[in-house]
Amino acid sequence: MTLAGVLTVAVSLSLVGGVTLLADWVGHGTAKWRGGATLQIYMNVEATEEQITDVDAELDDDEDVEEFRYCDKACAYEEFQRLFRSDPDLVANTEADALPASFIVTPTDAQQTDLLKERYSVLIGVDEARDPGDSLRALITATNVTRIVFTIMSVALLAAALFLIVNTIRLATFARRREIEVMRLVGASNWFVRIPFILESLVQGILGASIAVGLVAVLKWGFDTYLNSPRGIFEGFFVTARDTYVISAVLLVAGILIGVIGSLIGLRRFLRS
Repeated sequence: MTLAGVLTVAVSLSLVGGVTLLADWVGHGTAKWRGGATLQIYMNVEATEEQITDVDAELDDDEDVEEFRYCDKACAYEEFQRLFRSDPDLVANTEADALPASFIVTPTDAQQTDLLKERYSVLIGVDEARDPGDSLRALITATNVTRIVFTIMSVALLAAALFLIVNTIRLATFARRREIEVMRLVGASNWFVRIPFILESLVQGILGASIAVGLVAVLKWGFDTYLNSPRGIFEGFFVTARDTYVISAVLLVAGILIGVIGSLIGLRRFLRS
């Protein structure tokens, strides 16, 4: 039962960590399209200030545009550094002047995106207008659905892990009930009796969480190796080391809480005053 408890904690927390890492990966890749921004108008690299001003004025007067934001070359260079952070040589050899400025546009109606794309693609000084497309929206939807499904599964497995730890502690307590009675007769407090059992369940939770952390690290390596190409189909999709550290810390804390809560519940029957 101890092994089953450790493995159940590991599986449930691995699901939580894996789906959170996946959500962060998609979240970073789709960040610029969230919050209603569904169209990005890229200017030519050599576009003049007058041409940029004309596009700005056109957007300002367009009734189909709810709001827009201008991203100059410095802003574009910051985004370039973020997207190509895994290729430091490329970043070092690229200057801000080599990147185009752009406008990030929010239509008043999502159905107007294609119309705006056609309208602004032909303006003087505009290189192209790009929207996320149905595939990106489908990816966001699929990720959200996956997060919900796996969260439900994780909660069910965490409940099962808690149940196994409670039963393991109860069995251990029952097997040592005579020793516990003697300890209480000689004046041992309930907390003095609890400590060994809490440590036992704590070890189970930490072991399960450690396995989950290891699997999250493997997933991070997999994302970096196979899905984090700045020139591939998932351009701009990535997970950072900070994401991994935060998820790992949360998993370890969750494992500790499961162990402690499980032991306290399991001991409650045997240590009633």
